[in-house]
Amino acid sequence: MFRGLSVSENKERGKIHPLDKETILRLIRHTASRTEFKNAFSFLTRMLSVHYGKPVILLMDEYDVPLANASAKGYCNEMLIVLRGILSVLKDNPALNFAVVTGCLQIIKESIFTGTNNFVSDTISDTRLDEYFGFIQTDVDRILQDTELTGHADEIREWYDGYRFGRHDVYCPWDVMNHVNHLLLDPSAPPAGYWEHTSRNDIIYQFISTTQADVNDKFEALLSGGYIIEPIEPNLTYDVLHSPEKNLWTLLYFTGYLTKTQPENIPEIPAAGNFALTIPNAEIRELFKKSVNEWFLAKTEASDRSELFDALWNGDTERLKNFINDTLFDTISYHGYKESFYHAFLAGLLSQKGFQVESNYENSLGRSDIVVKDRKNRRAAVIETKITDSEHKLAQACENALEQISQKQYAAAVKKSGYQQVASFGIAFYQKQCWMKGA
Repeated sequence: MFRGLSVSENKERGKIHPLDKETILRLIRHTASRTEFKNAFSFLTRMLSVHYGKPVILLMDEYDVPLANASAKGYCNEMLIVLRGILSVLKDNPALNFAVVTGCLQIIKESIFTGTNNFVSDTISDTRLDEYFGFIQTDVDRILQDTELTGHADEIREWYDGYRFGRHDVYCPWDVMNHVNHLLLDPSAPPAGYWEHTSRNDIIYQFISTTQADVNDKFEALLSGGYIIEPIEPNLTYDVLHSPEKNLWTLLYFTGYLTKTQPENIPEIPAAGNFALTIPNAEIRELFKKSVNEWFLAKTEASDRSELFDALWNGDTERLKNFINDTLFDTISYHGYKESFYHAFLAGLLSQKGFQVESNYENSLGRSDIVVKDRKNRRAAVIETKITDSEHKLAQACENALEQISQKQYAAAVKKSGYQQVASFGIAFYQKQCWMKGA
């Protein structure tokens, strides 16, 4: 970072002390001492002030990203020491006029800013300057009018609006401008997750993987478009892996994955220090869904499913039902218990064990939901799924599924392809309850 300082030019001006020049060269050549590296940022501001003959204005963006990365890799404490040295530039520095530091978290608990003079903090919960944290509605309206894209206002609002900063609702500027740019190039371009590629999403995965018992229910409420009421801790640490659950919700709030919902959207007034939190828009909801899928696949691949497949190949529907029910209970549903959720759930559960799993397998007179093939032993299982609106209808739905397999000749078609043993299973679901029958 010292290559911006022209040592030769400074030498001509005679403003840089020879000892400072030697320090600059050591920093450039990576031969400086530990202390010199620790104080390098403060040293840089002093050299800039000397060179230009005026105090420095410091703009530091995303100062806390190194902490987030370090926390994910397990060396958060070491990174705190480094950051304290870097941010010491803000303390008693005559070369500094003023500084603007941005980041997701204040992290005051870690004493990073201890001793900083005249430090003023504005967060997304404050009302001062709240309308400048993003685009407000009048900004977006003007952009769409100038670009003649007013017909896309609804989709942009659904995907990129929804953040509540102070008293204002704001859009994410990065997303709006990227989507507008894509629409100018291709008017039929669908909305996309532009924000996903600008930040680390490890925190979602880590949070979903927590062992707290009620986290799954809260995620299902959020993904269904609802809200949760949680306390917000403004002074937070990035070392979330060992934090209480409330800190994790706070981190999702301050990093933009959750936002405060409008008071008129909730029937209750949260207690002091608590806030109703919701997913702000479609883009972030898709991010959560992607993380849920990754979590479920990783969890499934690491689990012992020998009992599942032993029961499948032996036609033991009672064991199969119990295994599926236990797994279903621990799974986060984001489809509102639609058929697509159960279909994806079963396909994921039956995959990655050396067997061929085909979804919506086309055979004979239609498409069976799932076919599992064990080519080595020339055996297969045909599975048809149904959903019901009542647990009392589960058994009949299983009968209907088996009848469909028979009428549509799903199993017969698989036998014709060379598999000697083909079992048929009808599975019915009601919310997180499963029933199963075989033939």
